[in-house]
Amino acid sequence: MAAEIKDANFEELLKGNERVVVDFWAPWCGPCKQIAPYVEELAEKYAGQMLVGKCDIDENPELPSRYGVRNIPTILFIKNGEVVDKHVGAVPKNKLEEKFEAFLAK
Repeated sequence: MAAEIKDANFEELLKGNERVVVDFWAPWCGPCKQIAPYVEELAEKYAGQMLVGKCDIDENPELPSRYGVRNIPTILFIKNGEVVDKHVGAVPKNKLEEKFEAFLAK
């Protein structure tokens, strides 16, 4: 299951994990709902290799602002505190999984 990422717990999660994937979403966003099951599946598949979490932009405005998130869904791939990749918009599960695999190889 994907972790719940909030403005308040993000720094702590970054310190404890070398690789972090953050899905910025909102409950009213159709494309976000479309990829949500994929993000959950990949969170389980890659558990122990990376932290996968979801950040509701309506409840946590600081993080999207900090990372310049203007459209959702936006998925950031963060390694050692630095954004190394980003995906904006809905995508088929196999394409999202390719992004996760490439992130793991970095």
